[in-house]
Amino acid sequence: MEMIIGGAYQGKLAYAKEKYPGIAWADGRNCTEEAVWSCGGIHHFHKWIERKMKNGEDVSMLAEQLIRKNPNVVIVTDEIGYGIVPADPFEREYRETTGRICTELAEYAECVFRVVCGIGKAIKES
Repeated sequence: MEMIIGGAYQGKLAYAKEKYPGIAWADGRNCTEEAVWSCGGIHHFHKWIERKMKNGEDVSMLAEQLIRKNPNVVIVTDEIGYGIVPADPFEREYRETTGRICTELAEYAECVFRVVCGIGKAIKES
């Protein structure tokens, strides 16, 4: 597993597609759960978590499931924990939950890259 993180609109997906050409990508905004378990990479991973939470699904074991079912996936996700803490309770819970899931996945991942202005920098290497 490898992760690519960074702020919104920083060129994460373009960086990922250049670094990992030819893999099948799933879009967390609208993909099926089956696609997540079988894709080569998922972008908008944070949006997949948000969709599941809005549907009332339990995401407490999500990182463990992903590690078990798709251990070689490339995850592209926005860093959503910066800035002003939202007043909306769901938004606060979503930010915290996403951060915890991504922290667990980053611990497992072989490499983690942070992308800013389209430039990727390894923050964890195997």
